[in-house]
Amino acid sequence: MQQVCFDRPGAADVLRLVDAPRPEPRAGELRVRVAAAGVNRADVAQRQGVYAPPPGASDILGLEVSGVVDGVGAGVDAHWLARKVCTLTPGAGYAEWVCVPASHCLPVPAGWSWAEAAAFPEAAMTVWSNVFELGRLASGESLLVHGGTSGVGACAIALARALGHEVMATASGPAKCEALSDWGAQPIDYRREDFVERVLALTQGRGADVILDMVGGAYVQRNLACAAMGARVVQIAFQADVRAEIDLLALMQRRAGLTGSLLRPRSEADKAQIVASLREHVLPLIAAGRMRAPVIDSLHAFDAVAHAHAHMESSQHVGKIVLAWDCALARQKP
Repeated sequence: MQQVCFDRPGAADVLRLVDAPRPEPRAGELRVRVAAAGVNRADVAQRQGVYAPPPGASDILGLEVSGVVDGVGAGVDAHWLARKVCTLTPGAGYAEWVCVPASHCLPVPAGWSWAEAAAFPEAAMTVWSNVFELGRLASGESLLVHGGTSGVGACAIALARALGHEVMATASGPAKCEALSDWGAQPIDYRREDFVERVLALTQGRGADVILDMVGGAYVQRNLACAAMGARVVQIAFQADVRAEIDLLALMQRRAGLTGSLLRPRSEADKAQIVASLREHVLPLIAAGRMRAPVIDSLHAFDAVAHAHAHMESSQHVGKIVLAWDCALARQKP
């Protein structure tokens, strides 16, 4: 089979296709023949040498895929064979085949393409575990999403809107803000507007109940400035700076919570629990037509993986960047 690898950290052009043995599933695992794979910021950071995979994980890139199950390991029911699935991977998704825990797999939703299915697992698990579990977004509460046109941002908007929440989201420029509006969020152009002032205006001074932040740095204090009483601020990345200085009095006055998490280092059991929650709470929304499919920014052949990574680094994308072994097939609905 073929897979994507790189010999040293560096720019996108270090990525290349190589031949490798086809993996065999271990106990509790499925082997998936990959149709498409989502591209994530973590892939870019790992390629750059600033985000090492957790102990025991593959050093091959790729955290989510869609495809067909063609092998099962010990202890896995054979009924999985030939099933169309999308799944979080422990790495190694940039390959023709990948082995994954059976407990991390979800069915490809009816009416979704292979590309849309590949764009779902990582974003949906990140959103569910951070906005709804850590952030405890409750009925009648509002959500502020930074990076609203990213894959995670788009998923957060889609899921929160499906559950009836008011959503505000930041992005840069009129085109991205128009996309946010089309998705049902109140757009905030952070280059032209002060998002703190805009959030307070949109909420009549109340502030946002849950804030999902992937910027970090100075945004942390600014988030507290537009947080509602009892708000929860959830940090999932730090594109600006890993360090921040905050006014503890602002945190205390609002009785706010500041928390965060990483998905990849979590245990296999933790990830299985999140997948079970998606199966229980999110798949029915999709089946009922209340939650739309992931927004696909662009689809790239695996031999153009360097271009896909460079596109992500440009931050010009709106929605998810996806890789496929056969782009025409990936656009089809299985």
